[in-house]
Amino acid sequence: MKTKLRVPTYFAMLYCVLTCAAATAASQQAREAAPPANPKIDMQGYLAVASQAADHRATHRLSEADFLRLSNEPGTVVLDARSREKYDLLHVKGAVNLNFSDITVAKLDELLPDKNTRILIYCNNNFVNNERAFPTKMATASLNLSTYIALYTYGYHNVYELAPLLDAGSTKLDLVASARR
Repeated sequence: MKTKLRVPTYFAMLYCVLTCAAATAASQQAREAAPPANPKIDMQGYLAVASQAADHRATHRLSEADFLRLSNEPGTVVLDARSREKYDLLHVKGAVNLNFSDITVAKLDELLPDKNTRILIYCNNNFVNNERAFPTKMATASLNLSTYIALYTYGYHNVYELAPLLDAGSTKLDLVASARR
């Protein structure tokens, strides 16, 4: 005995089949259109290390007085990761300039071969009243954050960050220029 499908049931089934086929095709196209994976870029790994670095950073922030005291101790490196142009305009006396974009395995091995070296960092957002040398960045894009996370990622865990916001004209830190203004 043949069973007749009712017209509405037939169209419902046909709709379901066509919808499933279209969804499968769209999913396949999305997979094919997705950019290929890049083993040299790891967002999930970055976020995991950034979280660890944030926990570590919480106990490695310095007052102006402590930054000044530690910067004068032998073996301590003060690192300025701003552009060479901004560094030349004004920087902490004795600071080494390593532009953030130049923080690489090779450069760090050359500049800081001992991962236990005490490194002090500061950035634009530590200073006010000299926008030319220390242009303000958004707080969530502060160079201190990027630099701290990068150094931590490369295995440098003896890193300390200048914490306060200081007036460039009255700070106790000796700020010097290395280029004509």
